[in-house]
Amino acid sequence: MGVHDGHRERMKSRFAEAGLDGFNDHNALEMLLFYALPRKDTNELAHRLLKHFGSYWAVFEASYEQLCAVDGIGENAATLIKLVPEIGKRYLQTKSIPDNVISSSDAAGRYFVSKFMYETNEVSYALLLSSTNSIIACKQISRGIVNATEISVRMLVEAALKCNAVSVIIAHNHPGAPAIPSKEDEYSTQLVKKALALLDIKLLDHIIVSGKEFQSLNKAGVM
Repeated sequence: MGVHDGHRERMKSRFAEAGLDGFNDHNALEMLLFYALPRKDTNELAHRLLKHFGSYWAVFEASYEQLCAVDGIGENAATLIKLVPEIGKRYLQTKSIPDNVISSSDAAGRYFVSKFMYETNEVSYALLLSSTNSIIACKQISRGIVNATEISVRMLVEAALKCNAVSVIIAHNHPGAPAIPSKEDEYSTQLVKKALALLDIKLLDHIIVSGKEFQSLNKAGVM
């Protein structure tokens, strides 16, 4: 075992004993990159990522293309970095809804708080449900720049029909703004509700998320 291999083994032992406590940001990135770049010194590359993006969190919020543009970051490393937040989101989603059933507006809110983690743009999703409120699928129905997305009614209806959904919960986020429904949010809710009703599909709720906070339009009495 060479000096390089010994360093990696020591890092892995530290993590096994105490997690990331005691690791600084570049050490955490360095260790993550072990698994994408088994033959490279990833310490320098971790420093390069932090310098390029400015912070630890910004590395994980960078796009795949932005990551690949950093010298030394190839497809494998970029994929691994992008996988980390997605794994975290999936973990929190399945933990918040362990039985895969949406039993209340609060349950839907918890689900979407994790769904919108790391999102810096405004995005809309549709949660498609069975007759027992079990989750069939969660489909993205629009994506835009901050404060500039519109719910695509046509895309929503097509997704609901394709999945044979009995009911739907829609949600979108307010990046950098409170989870307070605007007049446009209320209008789009009624538009979606009417469109789904024509197909005998019920709109159960519209959830607005901001960070760890969420607002249910159903509970607020504006549906």
